[in-house]
Amino acid sequence: MESRILVGYSSKYGATAEIAEKIGEALRQSGLQVDVLPVKNVKDLTPYNAFIVGSALYMFQWRADAMSFLKNYWKILAERPTWIFSSGPMGKGDPAEQVKDQSFQKKLEPVLAQIKPRGVTVFHGALNMNKLNFLERAIMKKMPDQQGDSRDWNMINAWAKQIAEELNKQGK
Repeated sequence: MESRILVGYSSKYGATAEIAEKIGEALRQSGLQVDVLPVKNVKDLTPYNAFIVGSALYMFQWRADAMSFLKNYWKILAERPTWIFSSGPMGKGDPAEQVKDQSFQKKLEPVLAQIKPRGVTVFHGALNMNKLNFLERAIMKKMPDQQGDSRDWNMINAWAKQIAEELNKQGK
């Protein structure tokens, strides 16, 4: 059976989906077979030899469908190479530093302790004001530094290539 990698994600407005697609593209360029899918559409993990799972941070939390995915499939994720990413902090600087004390990390800790991912990272996100509902727009208008696109595509691509190198060395 040919090796297959799942890049599963949860995205509220599409920015995290674009990150997942970029990761999938980098893995494919390294010769790997990749499916990039919303986690809510994944029902069977048996075809996959490795996993990359990511979620947008919305209101400083992982999205519910992504958390459910980790909790429902932790045994399989623990048996195979798995990486985790979050996206969401805006602005400049180290995105992991920007979220280091946020509650989503404490909620992830128990399931990540079971999965033992090979890597966990945080990417800057993007916020398109035109995609927000009225209430979200009203709140975000007061925070102009939290608007726009802060994603670092070079960082995302480098992380994905690092994963591809590791998987190719292992023959996954």
